[in-house]
Amino acid sequence: MMLANLTGLLADAADAAETYVAQARRAVSGRVAPGGRLDREALDREQHVAHGLAWAAAYAETLRQTAAWAAELAAHGRLGEAEALPAQLLAHEYLSQLAGGLPMNQGETFRPADLGLDASRLTPVIAALAAGATQAVKNRIVELLETARGRPSLEASGLDETLEHVRDQFHAFAEEKIVPYAHGWHLRDELIPLALIEELAALGVFGLTAPEEYGGSGLGKVAMCVVSEALSRGWIGTGSLGTRSEIAAELILAHGTDAQKSELLPAITSGEIIPTAVFTEPEAGSDLGSLRTRALREGDHWKVTGAKTWITHAARADLMTLLVRTDPASKDHRGLSMFLAAKPRGAASDPFPAPGMSGGEIGVIGYRGMKEYEIAFDGFSVPHDRLLGGQEGQGFVQLMATFESARIQTAARAIGVAQSALDLAVDYAIARKQFGRPIADFPRVANKLAMMAAELVGARRLTWFAARAKDEGRRCDLEAGMAKLVAARIAWACADNAVQIHGGTGFATEQPVSRVLADARILNIFEGAGEIQAQVIARRLLGGAN
Repeated sequence: MMLANLTGLLADAADAAETYVAQARRAVSGRVAPGGRLDREALDREQHVAHGLAWAAAYAETLRQTAAWAAELAAHGRLGEAEALPAQLLAHEYLSQLAGGLPMNQGETFRPADLGLDASRLTPVIAALAAGATQAVKNRIVELLETARGRPSLEASGLDETLEHVRDQFHAFAEEKIVPYAHGWHLRDELIPLALIEELAALGVFGLTAPEEYGGSGLGKVAMCVVSEALSRGWIGTGSLGTRSEIAAELILAHGTDAQKSELLPAITSGEIIPTAVFTEPEAGSDLGSLRTRALREGDHWKVTGAKTWITHAARADLMTLLVRTDPASKDHRGLSMFLAAKPRGAASDPFPAPGMSGGEIGVIGYRGMKEYEIAFDGFSVPHDRLLGGQEGQGFVQLMATFESARIQTAARAIGVAQSALDLAVDYAIARKQFGRPIADFPRVANKLAMMAAELVGARRLTWFAARAKDEGRRCDLEAGMAKLVAARIAWACADNAVQIHGGTGFATEQPVSRVLADARILNIFEGAGEIQAQVIARRLLGGAN
């Protein structure tokens, strides 16, 4: 296939998508932001079209970043079939969905008619891209996937030499130390072995983005994405180990006292301290402003009472970033404070061996390895000097500052899970023969594989774009939200298609693809459910609408 005009076509696709998003934004604004001021009640009533706008904007940004990546590769003579074919297929598919119907999930589709939009301007660009969406192209992508087996990805990354080395190092580590054992750990519902955690600590996983003065590597969020993807490709549990350390370190770096930084950060970055995030409550998921767990001060200690749930790696953790209400008269986020609460490490027989603290495990279908817990506090004592930054009433604001990194990291984990699904699907489709040939030769199988590869190309570009924005110190909640929204859906689609390609074999618990499907499902729920994520993106897009 000729590649000469591809970069121009990809840029045209991004332009067309952005023009469509601008039209959608004006139409939604007319419903929810009359006079340019956002009406939150109207936004809730019009969630379908507002969230459709969020999805459309995420598609447009994905196409823009894919076009920029392809142009950069072309400028250095590195744009080949493995990059060009998935990129053009992605552009054709995403523009076609914008024109005909964008699936926000399996049962909700956003269409131009929902807003009375004219999508005809997309048609010429879709037609120009059509040559890159033929069956022959999809078959060729599958051939390229076969030759790329065992590599970090199908396409050239565009990363610098340092990050390429980091990616190769962690990919090799995961292939040797995680992939052969992950399914056994999952089936036995075991905690990740401490010996493996110690190896990851020695590799610098827990201090990847922290400053060198506190024992970190100072590599930035793109490195975090590369490592998170590689480890999650092995198993999402191992890819998620660094998340809590990332959150805790960011909280302490941004808001901690000098004493808190010097005491806790070196221990977190070295892996000596395993943190856990204790935010969610039974009646308060994404609505953190309604938290009820309270802390009352008694001298130089605070006594915590209440219930928390869905706390990951809680029993084994040594430190809790604990969000509680310290102002009993408050009814919203302004009465919340953050504590850096130490706890003794528990065991299976006694997960929470601390006075004033009890709880138990929540059984889950996937995302095992760290385990989920519910925790009850009844007079649990926390020293006053463990109040983050020594500031009351700032907990919600402090936590919000970590959401960008957490969502970028979750997007990277989703890409790793999706890549694992593609790996398994390609291996099976090549090995499995029906009617005298590999099932990868059949169009309905090849089309699934090709689209999985194409969407992964776009998701990486979008996620790394958000990570670079964070590294540059720019506000990136919009970009981080888009990356998490898109990557989480791609992970589920890839896992579901991988099981379909396996057929009945994929439904057996002994098959790793069944684990990947269970693991993928959580990605559209935690760190902001897809619906919440779309709402946040829509608010950002519409908040300044004219």
